[in-house]
Amino acid sequence: MVNDGNTSSTMSRQAMKAELLDAETELELARAWRDHRDEAALHRLITAYMRLAISMASKFRRYGAPMNDLIQEAGLGLMKAAEKFDPDRGVRFSTYAVWWIKASIQDYVMRNWSMVRTGSTSSQKSLFFNLKRVQARLEREAMASGVELDGHQLREMISSEIGVPLRDVEMMEGRLSGSDMSLNATQTTDEDGREWIDTLEDGSAQASELYEEQHDQEKLASWLRAAMETLPERERFIVRERKLRDVPRTLESLGEELKLSKERVRQLEATAFKKMRKSLEGQSREVHMLLA
Repeated sequence: MVNDGNTSSTMSRQAMKAELLDAETELELARAWRDHRDEAALHRLITAYMRLAISMASKFRRYGAPMNDLIQEAGLGLMKAAEKFDPDRGVRFSTYAVWWIKASIQDYVMRNWSMVRTGSTSSQKSLFFNLKRVQARLEREAMASGVELDGHQLREMISSEIGVPLRDVEMMEGRLSGSDMSLNATQTTDEDGREWIDTLEDGSAQASELYEEQHDQEKLASWLRAAMETLPERERFIVRERKLRDVPRTLESLGEELKLSKERVRQLEATAFKKMRKSLEGQSREVHMLLA
């Protein structure tokens, strides 16, 4: 299998061999795609500026993403730029494409920086890609001036410099300072150390709750069986077919089998329920709700 480095190098070499477009040719290709959906013109335009996309992708390698993936995202941004570009605005396509390429790469980097998403608002993007740089510059300037900044003062200055709320600076600083940890990692270096996943609260029902539920269901079932035994055979049959089957039978089908009218089956059903309620009176509120 070709590794990431070789593949990206091959793509870079191929991009460097592509033609350089002058402004007039660029406009012709852009208009051909916009007005006539000329795929050959689109391919030529994209190929010519793929070197720009690769160049921009290489600037984001420090975030740890594979270069091939960065190039792919840069290519997607380039295609979005070609789709949105208006050649009559008097702007070079390369100038317009830079924004789309950068936005596409940034979105990818932020989505894959951590299993816990860092967010994608404009302030979060600005912080993600500028916090370390601005922080380093402010620290150098403070050191040169003989000023010692504490963490809170530095975060306030970063907030003012980038133009984002202080709470966003604090949140992003925390996320960028650490890395994702496996829940199966042990809390100590001991072999018998407890894993972090063991500290998570179990949201499933506890044994005591399961026992109580099972006990209540068994009691309810025994009450229903006793109440059913008090009914005549025909009424017991109607209740069983109407309430205890996975797919309840209709009044019509029972009427045909029992040689009774639909209304008569309904009356017998109502009578049976009345008898069962009387038998179960005072036993269980859940039974009354079931037979309602």
